[in-house]
Amino acid sequence: MIPAPELELRAALPLILISAGAFAVLLAELFLRARDPEDPARSPAFVSVVLCAISVATLAAIIASSAGGFVEGSTLVFNEARPFVRLDRFANFAIAVVALGALLSCLLSYQYLRELRIQYGEYYALLLLATSGMILLVSAVDLVAVFLGIELLSIPIYVLAGFDRRKLRSNEAALKYFLVGSFASAILLYGMALLYGATGATDFAAIRSAFEPEQPLAALGLALVVVGFTFKISAVPFHQWTPDVYEGAPTSVTAFMSVTVKVAAFAGLMRMVVFAFDGGGDALGGVLWWLAALTMIVGNVMAVIQENVKRLLAYSSVAHAGYVLMGLVAGTQAGLSAMLFYLLGYVFSNLGAFGVVIALAHRGRDADRIEDFAGLARSRPGLAALMTLFLVSLAGIPGTVGFAGKLQVFLAAVREGYVGLTILAVLTSLVSVYYYLRLPVVMYMREPGGEAPRLRLHSAEGLVLGVCAVGVVLLGLFFSEGPWPFAWVQAIDWTRESAAVLAGR
Repeated sequence: MIPAPELELRAALPLILISAGAFAVLLAELFLRARDPEDPARSPAFVSVVLCAISVATLAAIIASSAGGFVEGSTLVFNEARPFVRLDRFANFAIAVVALGALLSCLLSYQYLRELRIQYGEYYALLLLATSGMILLVSAVDLVAVFLGIELLSIPIYVLAGFDRRKLRSNEAALKYFLVGSFASAILLYGMALLYGATGATDFAAIRSAFEPEQPLAALGLALVVVGFTFKISAVPFHQWTPDVYEGAPTSVTAFMSVTVKVAAFAGLMRMVVFAFDGGGDALGGVLWWLAALTMIVGNVMAVIQENVKRLLAYSSVAHAGYVLMGLVAGTQAGLSAMLFYLLGYVFSNLGAFGVVIALAHRGRDADRIEDFAGLARSRPGLAALMTLFLVSLAGIPGTVGFAGKLQVFLAAVREGYVGLTILAVLTSLVSVYYYLRLPVVMYMREPGGEAPRLRLHSAEGLVLGVCAVGVVLLGLFFSEGPWPFAWVQAIDWTRESAAVLAGR
C-alpha cells in the first residue's frame, strides 16, 4: 500500500483563503438575490456593498497572512517529495503586493460599476479567482503549477475584459485578449513540453540539475517559455494586445490587470529563471537585453502619439516592463531586489492614475480622452493634483517612488556593465516626460470644455487615491529606513530579503 504523502497545508493558506472568499461571494449573491423582491437587502447597491466587503476582507486577510509569513521568514513546501508550491519570503512579498493591488481595485470598482450600470455580483468572484491564479503563479516551483496559475489568472480576466457586454469595445477587448492569450498559452505549454523532454522533470530543482543550454531541445523549450511570459508582461514584440484591451475593458478591470498581472508575471518569471535555469546564462541575458531595449523604445515612442488616456497608460505599461526587465538582465541579487521595489512602486503610481480616470466616469461613460481632462484643475482641483503626482511618479521625477525605482534598476544594471542599456533607458525616460506632462498641461492650461465631470468623489475612491498618493510620496522619500515616524518604512530591506531567497535558492 502506497503511503499517503505528508502535505503542509499552511503552504497553500493564501490559496485556501482566496478560494473561500470567491465562493463566499457567489453564495452571498445567491442568498441575497433569492430574498423577497420587495426586501431592501435585494437592491443592487446593497448587494454590491456586501460582495465588495467580503472581497476586501478576504484580500486583507491574505495581506496580513503574507506579511506575517514574511516577518517570520519561514519556508513552507506543500509536498517535500513532490514540490508544487513554495511559500517563502519571496512568495509572501509578491502575494502581499498582488493582494494589495486587488484590494485597491475592489474599492475602486464599487462606484465605477454603479456609474456604468454593470453591478453584477460575479465581478468580485472573478476578480478573486484571477487573484488566486496570481498567488499560485508567484509561489509555483513546478512547471505544472506555473501553467495552472497562468490559466487560472487568465480565464477570469478574459471574462472581466468583456464585462460591459453592452459595449462593442468591451466585447472586442475580451475577444482579442482571449485569442492572443490562448496563443501565448499554447506557446508556453509547448515550451514546457520540450523542457520536460529535455530534462525529464517539471519541478524547478530537477530541471536546473538536468538542464543543458547547449542542447537544442532544451534551448528551444526555454525560448518558448520566455516568449509565453513576454505576452503576460507586455514586452515587445508581444505587446500588441495591450492598448486595445486596456482601452476596451472597463477601466476598473484595466486598473486591476495593469498592476496585478504584471507583478505576478514578473515574479513567476524571476523565480523560474533563477530556480530552474540558474539565471539562464549569457544567451538568455542577451535575449533579455534586446527585449528590454525594444520594449522601452516602442512603449515610449508609441505613447507620444496617443489621444486616449487608457491607451497612453497602456503603452506606458509596455515601457515600464522594459525598465523592470533591466533588473533581470543584470541577473544579480541587487537587480532582483530592484525589480521587486519597482513593481511595488508601480502598483501605487499606475493604480492611482487609473483611479483618477475611474473617479471621472459619469453617466455610463468613461472620461478617457485627453480632452476630457481639459480645465480639470478648475472643476476638480484635488483630482488634477493627484493625477499630476501619479504621472510625475510614472515619469521618474525625483521625490517620487517612480524615481527611486528607476534609480535602483539603473544602478543594478550599471554595476554589471550594462552602461549602454542604462543610457538608452535614461533617454527613453526623457521621452516619457513629454507625454506624461501633456495631461497636466491640459488640466491646468486649458479651459473646460464638453460635458462636466462627475463632481462627487465616492469615499472608497478617495481612500484608494489617498493610499496611492501616500505610497508614491512615502516610498519616494523614505524607501530605505527614514526618520521617526517613518522608521517602519523599509521597502528596500523588504525587497532585498525577498531577493535573497532567490539568490540563495
